[in-house]
Amino acid sequence: MNFMMLIVAVITAIALVAAALFIAKAISPRSFNPQKGETYECGIPTRGKSWMQFRVGYYLFAILFLMFDVETVFLFPWATIVGKLGVNGLIGILFFLGVLILGLAYAWKKGALEWK
Repeated sequence: MNFMMLIVAVITAIALVAAALFIAKAISPRSFNPQKGETYECGIPTRGKSWMQFRVGYYLFAILFLMFDVETVFLFPWATIVGKLGVNGLIGILFFLGVLILGLAYAWKKGALEWK
């Protein structure tokens, strides 16, 4: 019985996704302007080739920023209930901050935070 319900749920999910994609394709506006395919950067026309290689350091810097930014957001819920957590909560958040500090030290040692 449970296997049959799982099959029905999967088929229903696939059908709903297919229907949503079909409806979106059917009612979406279409514009075939050649300017739509051009590279756009801040309203300024590009000079030179649009496809150029970037150093991996830029991506690494961006990923590190996102990682630490998201992990810092996790501190806010903890800060709202810090009084109710007691010693176990303090130990948990100190471990969390320790992992953050170790990650930052590793990135710093590897030179990922230097902008060249």
